[in-house]
Amino acid sequence: MSADSAMWSAGPRIPVVGIGADGWAGLSETSRQALRECTVLLGSDRQLGLLPPEIAADRQPWPSPLVPALPGLLADLRGARLGILASGDPMFYGIGTTLARLLGPESLRVLPQPSSASLACARLGWPLPEVGIVSAVGRPVRRVLPELIDGRRVLVLSADADTPAEIVELLRSYGFGPSRVTLLEQLGGPAERIVSGLAADWREVPGDPLNIVAIAVAGEPGHPRRTRQPGLPDSAYTGDGQLTKSEIRALTLAALAPGPGEILWDIGGGSGSIAIEWCRTHPSCRAVTFEILDRRREQIAGNARALGVPDIEMRGEAVAELAGEAVPGAPDAIFLGGGLTTPQLFDLCWSRLPAGGRLVANAVTAESETLLISWAGEHGGDLRRFQIYRGEPLGRFTTWRPQLPVTQWSVVKGRSPAATA
Repeated sequence: MSADSAMWSAGPRIPVVGIGADGWAGLSETSRQALRECTVLLGSDRQLGLLPPEIAADRQPWPSPLVPALPGLLADLRGARLGILASGDPMFYGIGTTLARLLGPESLRVLPQPSSASLACARLGWPLPEVGIVSAVGRPVRRVLPELIDGRRVLVLSADADTPAEIVELLRSYGFGPSRVTLLEQLGGPAERIVSGLAADWREVPGDPLNIVAIAVAGEPGHPRRTRQPGLPDSAYTGDGQLTKSEIRALTLAALAPGPGEILWDIGGGSGSIAIEWCRTHPSCRAVTFEILDRRREQIAGNARALGVPDIEMRGEAVAELAGEAVPGAPDAIFLGGGLTTPQLFDLCWSRLPAGGRLVANAVTAESETLLISWAGEHGGDLRRFQIYRGEPLGRFTTWRPQLPVTQWSVVKGRSPAATA
């Protein structure tokens, strides 16, 4: 139990009340009574303004930025009959998830309303479990890009009134002008407004900041297909040619086996393709890429933005970073794509990889391959060699051009005897 959790566990649970655009009228009697019993209420100015005068609690708007100030704010309110207002369902991209991590779920009494996504799907007749959902609240709008596949239905939670225009411009720029865009404002309230049109023809001016955008994705003829599956075309990346080729990339990601919420360390980032496609497999996946050259770090950042995962963390030379313990936390997986012959690199990576973590290393030179064989002999794991051929023109005919063979070592780190004793 954290210190913050212990602070509240002895007292009454904090009511976290979801309130919709219909305000007080849309709340259940249970939620209303919970708010009547509070002496202090936290929420946004908009949410607090939806309450009637009969709620006598001291109304305090959230500070900005919120998350860094939250522990101190809660400590100052210790002993108060505290209540918190949230939009719709507090556990759907809302303050409820932050509070549950900070205080523990046992400290909260969450009283939800329908989420904006539920209301939007109800209006559109879309099956909610089959819809992609992206939040642009405090996050780059570009995170919607991995969801843009022909026939896909996507909901984007807007940050403000300008978000819909940003989404439309993104759709146009990436060849999705034929997509049907629906803007839904003030859902469930008396000022509810819904307007729809094609992204290519969109002319709506910024309206209400409380909105959600629905996209029925449709691409222009011939636009490149880029799904969340690893192995994007090499043409999806720009840079100086330092790139794990598509086929080897797909095999490497399969060996790394990304799972939701997991962290990858990508050693020798190059064009960033492994880290980028790791992050594209699931919105909650994260990556730290280590690249010694400034210009390559810039090309990684550009590729990450273009492919919808702009949050990849960039670091410098791996040995210096890891030897200085500059990288906090522990990875779930490590990819060694470059610098295998660098002294200390493998030992530093192996020491930071926790038990159960995966390490994958690719080699194209005899010297690097020798190291993989040696490491496999010491730590176990699997050795494989891949040879890819691509069909290319030869005059009027087609021939097979071999790529450089790649030797791959993949291993799951076991527990040491001391740790299991």
